[in-house]
Amino acid sequence: MPLVTTKEMFQNAYRGNYAIGAFNVNNMEIVQGITEAALAEKSPVILQVSAGARKYAKHTYLMKLVEAAVQETGLPIALHLDHGEDFEICKACIDGGFTSVMIDGSKHSFEDNIALTRQVVDYAHARGVVVEGELGKLAGIEDDVNVSETDAAFTDPAQVEEFVTKTGVDSLAIAIGTSHGAYKFKPGQKPRLRFDILEEIQRRIEGFPIVLHGASSVPQEYVAMVNQFGGAMPDAIGIPEQMLRQAAKLAVCKINIDSDLRLAMTASVRRHLVEHPDHFDPRQYLTPGRDAIREIVQHKIREVLGSSNTL
Repeated sequence: MPLVTTKEMFQNAYRGNYAIGAFNVNNMEIVQGITEAALAEKSPVILQVSAGARKYAKHTYLMKLVEAAVQETGLPIALHLDHGEDFEICKACIDGGFTSVMIDGSKHSFEDNIALTRQVVDYAHARGVVVEGELGKLAGIEDDVNVSETDAAFTDPAQVEEFVTKTGVDSLAIAIGTSHGAYKFKPGQKPRLRFDILEEIQRRIEGFPIVLHGASSVPQEYVAMVNQFGGAMPDAIGIPEQMLRQAAKLAVCKINIDSDLRLAMTASVRRHLVEHPDHFDPRQYLTPGRDAIREIVQHKIREVLGSSNTL
C-alpha cells in the first residue's frame, strides 16, 4: 500500500465522531513505536515531520523510514509536513513525496495568510497533495514555533468560511486554548478549551475537518520519571484528555501529539541508563524508549482519539 492523503481519513473520522492522531517523528524508533501501536489498534495514523525534524534526520532518511513502516504494517499512513512556514518548504515536501502539508500563515495578516495558503493549495492540489491551513495563533514553544502569550489569539469564527472558500484548503487548524510544548499553563491556571468557538466554527463550515495543534496532555508519570532519574523538569500541565476526547466527538478530525512522545521516550531511556549503568549499546536503551512510544500511542488511540478498530 502506498502513502495516502488524509482526505478519506477525515471523512470517516467526521462521520464516526473520532479523530486521527498526528504524531511527530524524528527517528526510526519513534516511527516504529507509533506504527506498531496503530497496527495493534487497527487505526489509521498520520506521521508528521516538523522543519526541525526534517533538518535533523534529513528528508530522504525520513521518507525511507516511513515507506518501510507502510511496507511492514500495511497501514494507511499519511506523511504530513507540520508547520510549514513558507511556500518553499511546502514545495520541497510535496516534490519529495509527502502526501499532506501544512502552510502556517497565521503570523501574517488575514489577507496575506489567504494569499500564501492559496499559493500552496494550487501547487499541492495539482500534484494530488492535501493542504492544512491555520487561523488563529497558539501560544507556546515547539521546534521552530515560538508564540508568546500576548501574541496568541483565538480563531475568529466569522473569518473561517471566507478563509476556507478563498484558499481551498482541505483542513483547518484553529486556536481554541491549546498550546505548543509541555509548559502550556502557569501554576494554578486551569486548562480550558473554548468549545463555544469550536461549535460556532462547526456550525459555519459543517462537515469540514478541523485540526487541533498543541494537544499533548503531558502525562505526569513521565514528568515524575524524568525527574526521578536525573532530571530537573518543573511541573508541566497539559490539556486534560477528556477535553480532547470531547473535541474529537465534534468537528476535530486531527489531533497533533508530540510532547507526550518526547517525555515518554526520554523518561524511559533515562530510567534504563540509571538502572543499567553498564549498558552502552544503543539498542539496549532505545528499546524501552520505543516500547514507551508504542504504549502511549496505543493509549491515545483508545482513550483520546477514539480511532481504534476503524480500519
